[in-house]
Amino acid sequence: MVERYRTVAGPGRATIEIKNSVFACRVARVEDEAAARDVIAAARREHHDAGHHCSAFVLGPQAELTRSSDDGEPSGTAGAPILQVLLGAGLTDVVAVVTRWFGGTLLGAGGLVRAYTAAARAGLDDAGILVRERRQLVEISVPASLAGRLENAVRHAGADVREVHWADPVIISAAVRDPDGLARTVAEHTAGAATMIIIGQAWTDT
Repeated sequence: MVERYRTVAGPGRATIEIKNSVFACRVARVEDEAAARDVIAAARREHHDAGHHCSAFVLGPQAELTRSSDDGEPSGTAGAPILQVLLGAGLTDVVAVVTRWFGGTLLGAGGLVRAYTAAARAGLDDAGILVRERRQLVEISVPASLAGRLENAVRHAGADVREVHWADPVIISAAVRDPDGLARTVAEHTAGAATMIIIGQAWTDT
């Protein structure tokens, strides 16, 4: 089972120009195929005057699903190079769309491959990269009088606090690498007045 994977830190955009042809790349983090295709559709709507919207996406913790499209460019000169940039960077849950405005000069197959590759790399550079990690999802029940101090201790212990439901008792939801260690922290800061249970797993940005 995969415990960690790389994806983009956020949306990215970049534009390059080669022999008067303009290549504009947008990169986005996505969770499923529908979201990836929404990003591609948005590029078409925004740049409806462009000749091509070539794309690729990779989905799943193990990069189980890959798709690419040349969108009218010669076969293998656009979508495949974009996909290779994503795979070469070891990324998943990501989509890249490169929109092209033709500048009047034919670039040839090799030139197109180099242009789409460069545009995709520039888009990734703008988006940045982060690691997602599988963690245990826990729920802590703590008396309201101790909740503020405990929340700070949980965060300081490196847990990713997802939600705090303020009532009495207060419920703190967090994703954590070491639930046993966090349980000791909870006990130490509340003298045993709080309880913690594991309720599942969650992917967390690191």
